[in-house]
Amino acid sequence: MTKEEKLARKQQRKAEKVGLGKLLLWNSSSCSVALSTLMLGYVTFYCTDVLQLAPALVGTLFMVSKIFDSFTDVVAGFIVDRTQTRWGKGRPYEIFMLFLWLSTWLLFSCPTSFATAAKCVWIFCMYTFMNSICVTFLNANNVVYMVRAFENKEQQSKIVGYGSIFTMAGAMVFNVLFPTAMAKVGTDAVGWSRLVGMIAIPLTVIGMLRILTIPEKFTPVSEKNGEQTHLKDLLPLLKESRPVLIICLVRFVQNIATGLGVGTYYWQYIIGNLGMMGVASVTTILVLPLAFALPVLRKKFGMAGMSVIGILVGCIGYLATFFAGGNMVFFIVAALLVSAGAVPLNMMFNMFIADVADYNEWKGLKRMEGTMGSLTGLAGKIGSAFGGFLMGVLMSASGYVGGADVQVDSAIMMIRVLASVAPLALMLVVAAILRLYTVDKQMPQIKQDLEARAAATTEAAAE
Repeated sequence: MTKEEKLARKQQRKAEKVGLGKLLLWNSSSCSVALSTLMLGYVTFYCTDVLQLAPALVGTLFMVSKIFDSFTDVVAGFIVDRTQTRWGKGRPYEIFMLFLWLSTWLLFSCPTSFATAAKCVWIFCMYTFMNSICVTFLNANNVVYMVRAFENKEQQSKIVGYGSIFTMAGAMVFNVLFPTAMAKVGTDAVGWSRLVGMIAIPLTVIGMLRILTIPEKFTPVSEKNGEQTHLKDLLPLLKESRPVLIICLVRFVQNIATGLGVGTYYWQYIIGNLGMMGVASVTTILVLPLAFALPVLRKKFGMAGMSVIGILVGCIGYLATFFAGGNMVFFIVAALLVSAGAVPLNMMFNMFIADVADYNEWKGLKRMEGTMGSLTGLAGKIGSAFGGFLMGVLMSASGYVGGADVQVDSAIMMIRVLASVAPLALMLVVAAILRLYTVDKQMPQIKQDLEARAAATTEAAAE
């Protein structure tokens, strides 16, 4: 290797480098949002076993709230794509972190003295504000902010991949501590409100670190040319960009599977020890090293290929879950396989959006990262709500009685099926959908052409 080649490689490594400080600061927001999402995993249990609302009623409430979501998601993405401020395009919307945790605390602070109708109104309003406004804008701004804060795909891939370690670590700590604290403190409505409030304050502070420390410094080629996003650009995006529809469908089906989540019910009624749920979550530390491999796996297999490999591993875990029954060790091993399999798709999903934005620009369409973030966020939230709705209906039909010490056999079997067979089938559908995603194969040409356009734009500006 010549001296010039060594120098060029050294400069390339330097350009691709991301410091530990930036990794931590960038992912502080993502970690905070992820933990609020994990908190939502307990809302159905809170509604059925603390507020004494019927599971089918709760599932219906969450499903109906997505009607409002369908409007706010598209509008939020368009607003972000149109934004031009001295703080940047995506960065200003990090302010919704404050309202996210306020509404989360209020969601788990419904007065038990309310009548059933009043409880439903309270839960519906808090859940809708949290998802339809706060999470919507935080989904819409995320990739917009990232591609303007980090210069190249390698940096972005490391930010998402390596940074996911911190998000996973935060989730692990939450999964360990929250169920244990819930078993001790959250025995009544007052305890739930106090517990969520104690969590919300530090996570709000952590979530605000990114907006205060990381500026937007880079501008895509299309924006250097002065192009603006208009509402009329949305139709061509949906009509001509097939990858947009594919990643939205992936998010929708995947979140139906996760929305069926009956983990709390499984530990309570099959394992028989809800307090051990948190202790068992310590084992998820075993999947953290996988995040180090994500940028490398992305280069080797592409986003779709890497995600499909993970899905197949997760499906083995789902199959094992069905046969685990009340065997805690067997169930934990199965859950580890599910967690490991979910890492590529969950932790690297924003790279799908970043790659498709490049694809859109290459095809002569608007990049519209914000709109795509909103659309995939909407698809995911509708999927989660539909999964929760199905779970509520099926649990009610199985004879489940909230708060009962012992459940009938049909309810126990339904919990087992919803924890294993149903998500397994849905994730196989996701794998099939990903086979239609072709952007990975086109990325070398896309990168080359966009770099040529950027150089031409720079030369024209210099003249």
